[in-house]
Amino acid sequence: MAEIKIANLKKEFGNFTAVQSSSFTIEDGEFFMLLGPSGCGKTTTLRMIAGLELPTSGEIFIDGEEVGQKPASERDIAFVFQMFALYPHMNVRRNISYPLTSQGMKRAEVQEKVAEVSRILGIENILDRPISSLSGGDRQRVALGRAIVRHPKCFLMDEPLGALDAEFRERMAEELRSLHDRMGATTVYVTHDQLEAMQMGDKIVVMNHGVIEQFGTPQDIYDKPATMFVADFIGSPPMNFLTFDGTLEQTSQEIRLDGKSLPIPIAREGFKGAMVYGVRPEHVQLSDQADYRGEVVAAEYLGTTQIVTLTTEHGDVKARIPSDQTTRVGETVGLSFNGRTVTLFDAKAGRALHSALNEGILANG
Repeated sequence: MAEIKIANLKKEFGNFTAVQSSSFTIEDGEFFMLLGPSGCGKTTTLRMIAGLELPTSGEIFIDGEEVGQKPASERDIAFVFQMFALYPHMNVRRNISYPLTSQGMKRAEVQEKVAEVSRILGIENILDRPISSLSGGDRQRVALGRAIVRHPKCFLMDEPLGALDAEFRERMAEELRSLHDRMGATTVYVTHDQLEAMQMGDKIVVMNHGVIEQFGTPQDIYDKPATMFVADFIGSPPMNFLTFDGTLEQTSQEIRLDGKSLPIPIAREGFKGAMVYGVRPEHVQLSDQADYRGEVVAAEYLGTTQIVTLTTEHGDVKARIPSDQTTRVGETVGLSFNGRTVTLFDAKAGRALHSALNEGILANG
C-alpha cells in the first residue's frame, strides 16, 4: 500500500476551473474521504489521482513517485465505480479473474487468488452465476473483488454505494470499512453523503466549488468547522446560525445580543462587524432561567430524541432534546448554550473566528 500526496493540484476545462490548487496527504493505510456536493470537484480530483484525467498543474505522488502525467495503467491503482462496470457476458468468477488473466498470469495462480478474494467477500457460492442474476449488493461485492484481486497500491472508489438502497448501503458501508481494516489498504473514497463520510473515514476533505473548505478527522470537522459551508453541510440537522453585528473585546467570554448575554469561546483579539453565532442542535438546551428566548414552531419526534424548531430575533434554531421533555407549539422558552461548543464566524468571509484553525481570533474551549 502507499502514501498519496497531492500538491497544488489544479484542473481546468476551458474557462472553467474544476479543482483549484488543492494540497493534502493521504497516509499509508488510511481510509480517506473526498466529500462535497455535486460539482464540487471531488470526482475530478479522484480521476486525476487515478490517471483518468491529467492535471492542468500540480503534482501527484503515489508511494513517493510523481505520477501526475503518467497514464492510469502505470499507477498500480484499482478503481471501483458507482455503476459497478462489470462485464455482463461473463460470470462472477471470470469478472474477478479478468485483471489477472489479461496480464498472462498462470491459471493455477489465478484460481488461488480468486478463491482467496471470494472468501474475504463471502461470495464463494455465486462464483459461477451470471452477473444479470445478482442483486445490487452482490454486484458491488464482485466489483470490489475484481479490484482487490490485483493487490494494488491503493483503491479509488467513486460513490460505490450510490446505486444501492438505504438498507444495503448501510450494510455495505460496514463491510467496506471492515474489509479496509483487514487489508490495511490505502483507500480514497468519493461521496456526497456526509453520514457515510463520518461513519467510514479516518480523514475527510470537504470540497466546494473546486476549493478545499476543510481537511481533518471526522470529529475535528464536526466540532470545529472551518467555514459556514462545512458547518451547514456536516450534521443532521446542520449547525444553527444566529446573525448579528457586534464587537469582540480581548479575552471576551460572552457577547451581547440585544442586551442579552450569550457565552462564546475566549477571544484573543478584538473583532468588529457582522458575525454568526454557530451552535449544533444537540448543544442547545431549553431552560426557563435563560434570558435569550425563542418561540416553539414545530417538534419532530425521533424516538429517544426530538427536534424542536424555534424562531428567535436572530434566526431559526433547532434543538435536539430528550423525547420526554415537554414543549408546546406557540410557547416562548429560554435557550441556553455552552460556550465551549460554540463557533463564531465572520459573516462576510464565512470563515470561523478561532485560533485552532489559524484563521482568526478565537480558541475553541
